Amino acid sequence: MVETLIRGVEVFDGSGTPPFMADVAITGDRISCVGAASGVQAQRVIEGQGLALAPGFIDVHTHDDTNVIRQPDCLAKISQGVTTVVVGNCGISAASATLNGPPPEPMNLLGRETDFCYPSFSSYAQAIESARPAVNVAALVGHTTLRNNVMDDLLRPATVEEIDQMRKALSCAMAEGALGLSSGLAYAPARQANIDEVIALAQVVSEFGGIYTTHMRDEADEILSAIDEALTTGQKAEVPIVISHLKCAGAGNWGRTKDVLKMLDNASRNQSVSCDCYPYTASSTILDLRQVSEEIDIFITWSEGKPEHARKLLKTIAKETNLPLLEAARALQPAGAVYHCMDEQDVRRVLSHQLTAIGSDGLPNDPHPHPRLWGTFPRVLGHYCRDERVMPLTKGVHKMTGYSASRFGLTGRGLITEGAYADLVLFDPITIRDTATYEQPFAAAEGIEAVFVNGMLAYQSGGASEQRAGRFLRRG
Repeated sequence: MVETLIRGVEVFDGSGTPPFMADVAITGDRISCVGAASGVQAQRVIEGQGLALAPGFIDVHTHDDTNVIRQPDCLAKISQGVTTVVVGNCGISAASATLNGPPPEPMNLLGRETDFCYPSFSSYAQAIESARPAVNVAALVGHTTLRNNVMDDLLRPATVEEIDQMRKALSCAMAEGALGLSSGLAYAPARQANIDEVIALAQVVSEFGGIYTTHMRDEADEILSAIDEALTTGQKAEVPIVISHLKCAGAGNWGRTKDVLKMLDNASRNQSVSCDCYPYTASSTILDLRQVSEEIDIFITWSEGKPEHARKLLKTIAKETNLPLLEAARALQPAGAVYHCMDEQDVRRVLSHQLTAIGSDGLPNDPHPHPRLWGTFPRVLGHYCRDERVMPLTKGVHKMTGYSASRFGLTGRGLITEGAYADLVLFDPITIRDTATYEQPFAAAEGIEAVFVNGMLAYQSGGASEQRAGRFLRRG
């Protein structure tokens, strides 16, 4: 007898091939049957007529590092069908972090000083296993985190000795199961790191068969040179590259995704390269004075400098305080912001490209987060695949399952096949949609009928299970 049988469902198996009708059985934490299951006895039978079944969605770009421990229900993720998250992106990670004071920007996006209590990668992994979150967790180690551990001043290049210390710490983390290294070269604490520093660390990742992801040095005017730096790093370190949340920011750069994607296509002939993106025309991070501009709307989500001005447009704050835009921004810091800086056609172009996986880049600690935190995956399938027909549903599913798993080395995940882990999402392809908005960002998706994590029913009909089955996933 199997534990769960999903009968007569349209299967999108994550491989990118056309869907097919089948019965899918779960035994323990694995898929035990894909095909006709007539006569099979099951403890739970779910009728799948009119519904679609996909592998659990893999969010390859998250900042859930501390939240999967502090808030293990992970409702923002599980409610949209996400069963695995990759943490430690943009150069900032809770794993392997040692602080001697408040976390510097942008590490403060992950939590407060007391949340950084995992000085080794293994201690972080143990904390995940103890918390047993609702979703699986795999982790990168952040370049900024490593710098902060060994440097007394982040606003300079690292010395040879400091780079050696970082290499040793990274090697230890890789041996303990880290997926690889991430960087956030656009942020002040890593901006002074030269390419040789990054290559030296990426070479360690290469030795372990890991991956290097990068929030590039520039996503606006100098984007092509930033991509060239990332590709050169991958070539010299002989490591696969992922360009994080690929975009062309600022009205003066709209349309340049044509050149950007052509550059990635050309590079992909000779090296392993891909990117991730989210399905929105606005970004979100700390309030960065370098991104302050009159040409776009900037919405302030939180502010420690002037908390009374949170949840207002920066232009409105400048008018109310009778300050120039840049000075108004300076008075708010530290703060967070949503930047309406992208063009819709660029988003569609990147989203549908063959080298793109899906990552939410959500900020769970933001008191008024970008809607991508709750809505990314249903928005891809409902809005962009079904309604706008930017790409077929099969391709959309592939980008958030099989393709993601293969890029990040998540063995046994991302596919519906016998013997694979039973991370599954049952959804209605007609009704699935995101409901989170910029005004009301805390809203669960519609059309997600059931979610299984490692064979256990984790979410059904709008409610999360009290039992959680997420695991820490070490590389390979």
